[in-house]
Amino acid sequence: MIDPLHPPVEPYDHGMLDVGDGNRVYWEVCGNPAGKPALVVHGGPGSGCTPGHRRFFDPARYRVVLFDQRGCGRSTPNAGDPDTDLSVNTTEHLLADMERLREHLGVERWLLSGASWGSTLLLAYAERHPHRVSEIVVSAVTTTRRAELDWLYRGLYRLFPEEWERFRAGVPEADRDGDLIAAYNRLLADPDPAVRARAAAEWHAWEDATISLEPNGRPNSFSDRPAEALLARARICAHYFAHGAWLPEGVLLREAGRLAGIPGVLLHGRLDLGSPLHIAWELARTWPDAELVILDDAGHSGGTAAEARKRAALDAFADRR
Repeated sequence: MIDPLHPPVEPYDHGMLDVGDGNRVYWEVCGNPAGKPALVVHGGPGSGCTPGHRRFFDPARYRVVLFDQRGCGRSTPNAGDPDTDLSVNTTEHLLADMERLREHLGVERWLLSGASWGSTLLLAYAERHPHRVSEIVVSAVTTTRRAELDWLYRGLYRLFPEEWERFRAGVPEADRDGDLIAAYNRLLADPDPAVRARAAAEWHAWEDATISLEPNGRPNSFSDRPAEALLARARICAHYFAHGAWLPEGVLLREAGRLAGIPGVLLHGRLDLGSPLHIAWELARTWPDAELVILDDAGHSGGTAAEARKRAALDAFADRR
C-alpha cells in the first residue's frame, strides 16, 4: 500500500512555554522556517501530539507548530499525577495558551489543523481570533455539545449494549442511572491508585468499542498507551466532558458566521459512530467558506484514503497567501 503522507521529519526547534498556573507547555516546530505557518491541535482531549501529525504537511512549504495541551504528552505537570490541579486546565486556559504560543513564536496568522476534540478547540480559537487564522482543515468534526457527549457515552449503547453495560458497571451502583461522565470524573480523582487505574481502563475500553466496527478501527486504539498517559488522557477527557468543555450548548455552530472569509475543509467519515456525520453537516451549513468532504469508507479513526485527502487539502493551501 502506498504511504499517503509526506516523509518523516524532525523538529528544528522545540521548547517548554511557561503559561502560568505552574504549567509548562511543550512545543515544537518543523519544516521550513520561512514556510507558511500552521498549528496542529491534537485530539483527546489529553492525547498529545505524535510524529505522525507532522507528516500531513509538506516540509518544504510549511512551518508546522505542534504542542501538547496542558496536562498531557510532554507538557508539565502531567495529569496522570493525581496531585496535578485540573482546575487550571479548561478550554479558556487552552485558548490562552494557543495565543501565548503564537506570540512567542512570532506568528501573525496560521492555518489550523486538527481532528476530533482538536476540531472543537480550534473552532473555538478561530471564532475568538478569526484575524489570526488563515485556513482550517479538520477531520472527525466535533463541537463537544452536551448532546454529542450524551450520544457518545450513553446513546451508543444501542449498538454496543454489552460493552456499554461494562462501562456502566465501572461506576458505583448508585451512579449507574445518572451522569456516567461525572461519575468517572470522580473515580479518576480518587485517592486510591487502583480505583483510578481501573476507571481509566474502563473509560478507554468503551472508547475502543465505539470504533470497533470501522473498516480502519485498530483494536485497543485508545487503550494502547503507557499507564501514566492512559490515566492522564482519561482524567482530562472526563474533566472536560463533565463540564461540557465550558462551552455554552451549541455556541460553536451559532457563531460559525465569525469564520466567514476563512477557507476550510471538513473531512468526515460516513461510518463515524461516535461523532455522527450530522455534526460536520450542520457546521458546513453555517460556515459559508467551508467545504464538506464525506468519506464513505471511513469512520472516526480515518484510514489511508482519509489521510490522503487531508494531505491533499493541506497541500492545496500551502502556497495560498
